[in-house]
This record gives sequence, C-alpha cells and structure tokens, in this order.
Amino acid sequence: MAQDHIRYDILAQDALRSVIRKVLSEVAVTGHLPGEHHFFITFLTNAPGVRISQHLKAKYAEQMTIVIQHQFWDLKVTESLFEIGLSFSDTPEKLVIPFNAIRGFYDPSVSFELEFDVPAVEEDEHSAEITAYPAVAEKTEETTEDPAPPTGGDDNNKGGGSVVSLDSFRKKN
Repeated sequence: MAQDHIRYDILAQDALRSVIRKVLSEVAVTGHLPGEHHFFITFLTNAPGVRISQHLKAKYAEQMTIVIQHQFWDLKVTESLFEIGLSFSDTPEKLVIPFNAIRGFYDPSVSFELEFDVPAVEEDEHSAEITAYPAVAEKTEETTEDPAPPTGGDDNNKGGGSVVSLDSFRKKN
C-alpha cells in the first residue's frame, strides 16, 4: 500500500479547526452568540501556547472545558489562537487558547460536536498520531437549564453520537 505523503489526516484536522475559528471570529465581530447557540470548548491546559492563570492551571492540570454563552468579553481570534475573558467563581480571567490545543467543540443548541485527538505534551510529536474525529452528537433529552460550570474532567462525550476515526478509511501498509 502507498504511504500518505499528503497527510490527509492533518489537512482534515486543519479544515475542522477552521470551522471553530470561523464561528468564533463571527462571534468576536458581533459581540454575542446568535440565537440559542453556546459552546463548550475542551482544551489541554499544558499544550504549547496555552496561557491561563496559575490558579486555573493548578485546578485543571491536564484539560479544561470552558462554556461560552452569556458572560464573556474581549474575544479576539487570530489564525492560530483565540483569547477570551471569562469569570470563574466571580474572578475575571483571560485565557489564550491555540486552536491546536482544542480537544473538543460542542454546540448543544444544535447537537453539533467536533472531537480532536491532541497528543499530550509528553509524547513525541513526530510519533504521535494526530487524527480528527468529526462527530455529530444526537442529544437524547433536551434541557433548559444553564450548562454546568467548566470542569477539568475527561468526559468529552456530550451526546450519544458515534465517533468515526479517519484511520478506518486509510489504506494499511
């Protein structure tokens, strides 16, 4: 079998991250989220380029999920990262999150979800497999409650959708 010199897996991951970049860019321009949209974004707190306070870093040593809904400020989006102001226990914080650090993006208002396999910082980046896992979650029950506050847990599965690995479409050597 032929080796993938083009690296379609990386191209697909970049394309899916551009969806997040585009959505956040539009929110940054308008200053608010349209309709009932709101976002859960899970990212690795120890990934290169992530900037969060030492207090948050101590509380969420590996990963963190933020909710962008009613109260956020100073959202700025560049080609490689976004900056946002959020409040944690009534303490304002500024976060800088590179798109490459994002493990998951979920908009529960329309049951849309993207998941990414981001290699841990300890792993050798050349040997770690980087694969995008697009998935559309199908919510089984609707809720009118506000989302739970950000947590550092590993529970990224917000719906009952299936995750399809791009590896299953690759030719094996």
